Amino acid sequence: MKNFNIKAVLFLNYFVFAILLNSVGTVILQMQQNFGITKSSASVLEGFKDLPIAICSFILASFLPKIGIKNSMLIGLFLVSCMCFVMPFANDFWFFKLLFTIVGISFALIKISVFTSIGLVTDTDKEHSSFMGYLEGFFMIGVLMGNVLFSLFIDDHNPRSTHWLNVYWVLAGLSTLSFLFLFFTKLNESEVKSEKTDLWGDLKNSISLFSYKKVLFFLLCAFLFVLVEQSFQTWTPTFYKEILKVPTSMSIQAGAVLAGAFALGRFLSGFFSKKFSWIYVVSFCVIGFAISILLVLPLTHNTQIDINTTWLNAPLVVYLFPLMGGLLAPIYPSINSVILASIPKYLHSAMAGLIVVFSAIGGTIGSIITGFVFQEFSGQQAFYLSLIPLSLLIVSAIIMNKLKINPKN
Repeated sequence: MKNFNIKAVLFLNYFVFAILLNSVGTVILQMQQNFGITKSSASVLEGFKDLPIAICSFILASFLPKIGIKNSMLIGLFLVSCMCFVMPFANDFWFFKLLFTIVGISFALIKISVFTSIGLVTDTDKEHSSFMGYLEGFFMIGVLMGNVLFSLFIDDHNPRSTHWLNVYWVLAGLSTLSFLFLFFTKLNESEVKSEKTDLWGDLKNSISLFSYKKVLFFLLCAFLFVLVEQSFQTWTPTFYKEILKVPTSMSIQAGAVLAGAFALGRFLSGFFSKKFSWIYVVSFCVIGFAISILLVLPLTHNTQIDINTTWLNAPLVVYLFPLMGGLLAPIYPSINSVILASIPKYLHSAMAGLIVVFSAIGGTIGSIITGFVFQEFSGQQAFYLSLIPLSLLIVSAIIMNKLKINPKN
């Protein structure tokens, strides 16, 4: 397979950060049980993760190719490896704020580098879209495995137990392995470098992206999608624990089922993107997900689940809720691939930076709003709110599809 080694590296890097980034839902649940942190207070962990992603992406995007794509990924992996070796000794909430800050900074380096690298290892727009779908699907496999991994370290009989922190020894080893694998892999970065410009020229190239209407509507789509996605991913464990009343380990495993549904949806998007126009895929998914919310959430009211419930004897709604993620999953890789394939490769780093910035802001706002509504009203009402951004998302995507990248648009 062409470019097999570097493609494998991109998959492995995404896998590592999928576990770290999306452990925030598990950590929020454990913070409530270990340290008595309220939902609204715990929700700020999303901000400690996403705001550094947004800030660093904005700062680094325009000149990351000059730092070097490979060097940037190595820096990110080194930082998280060091932090993971510290976390088994964490005994206060601030450790987790620092953890997600480091993870956010590192992911900014990784994601911009990965998105920029895709154009180097693919030759056509359809191949780009397909690889993006498979890559995002593998990211969700990482989320799934991360939830399963964390659940194995949870003590259901002692909610205040901190034994689960030992999972970070495993994550430290995995991130170190990824660092070594990348260190010995070669990557030709010449195509993404614009030798004709200096740093100021790169910044102007980045700013110029805002002059295109298609880019503006894309950024709105990315913001709205991640606002919805992150709300579900972050608060599903708490929803299962407090609304459906299942054991803690099973609540975290529900996050794994949700991630599995996302992974399947994104792998399928890699296939369907070769067969259908992206706008048909996105429209089908948005409408399907909205309908599933209206059908599934009412089933979660007044659900009687015994404390000894397992996946073998759980009510149907326990399975249906996370499976909705399969419909939401294909949207993100589809819109990302479309915009990246529309611009020159030397602008991919700048565009990837904007993607990460607006995604991070959307994730933070979505998680905080969901946490507040969950605490003040109910988990069901918190998730019903997603119908508003979903409506705006499909309208923005339709408008984006009609626009072209040219000086007038």
